[in-house]
Amino acid sequence: MAPQDAILGWDEDSNAEAYDAFTRAHPMYDATSRDLARRGHLANASLVVDLCGGAGATARAILDLIPARARVVSVDNAAAMQRVGRRTLTDARLTWITSPAERLADHLHASSADAVVCNSAIWKTDTAAVFAAVAHILRPGGHFVFNIGGGFAGVRHPDELSTRTGPSLNALIRQVAAETHGYTPPPRDADRPPKLPLKTVTEQLTAAGLTIVGTELTAQHSTMAEKKAWLSIPVFARPEGDFTHAQRMQILDTAYAMTTPDAPAVTSWLVVVVAQRPKAAA
Repeated sequence: MAPQDAILGWDEDSNAEAYDAFTRAHPMYDATSRDLARRGHLANASLVVDLCGGAGATARAILDLIPARARVVSVDNAAAMQRVGRRTLTDARLTWITSPAERLADHLHASSADAVVCNSAIWKTDTAAVFAAVAHILRPGGHFVFNIGGGFAGVRHPDELSTRTGPSLNALIRQVAAETHGYTPPPRDADRPPKLPLKTVTEQLTAAGLTIVGTELTAQHSTMAEKKAWLSIPVFARPEGDFTHAQRMQILDTAYAMTTPDAPAVTSWLVVVVAQRPKAAA
């Protein structure tokens, strides 16, 4: 199941609390956070930015890898998410800044960050502006690591193609909504061009003065039970359209009853590792 393009709603307490509870109960965000942090060359870092950091799932992974003297700055424009994070993540090395990702350079000195990590969010931003801001605050030789949901990058891992044995939970949700509410689904994602393909990313990074040093298509393995829990978060609940949250949860329960809880589900991710070009010798 491709990740949903949930842009609005993150500054609502119900979403923030539900999202944080999900990240603590299920491995999906913890696994992707640790994967990105591992690629960020953090062992000798002094300052790491957790971009679009939400309630701190990725910050937790970064804090586990950086030296004791290092600092993490978590930047997100949703105060509700950060309120949850401040309450549950109290490491003194962590600072919270409430700001859009595009305004990152307003809050950090030029060439001050050793690494910037962004998990499960870059496609929700003005990427050209974000890449320019990252280039401004990243030190020469520093690394910027982010991932793009496979649906948004227009790629699918072989595991996603081979593992599925029946309809996805999203497909079943659309089916149930059509049968019980006369729902007409919007055009399928497969009929649309990808929102953020690697070609676009490469062009924008190059324009910002950043260089891709590696990409990898990865697969996140989970279960239908975890997908149901994820789709229970209000901001991710489906189907689209004029439904109450209670109606969406009823549709979800009906669709989920048509699956096997431990049936495998796979999400594809395109991981991109970027380096700041060293300054030319004088």
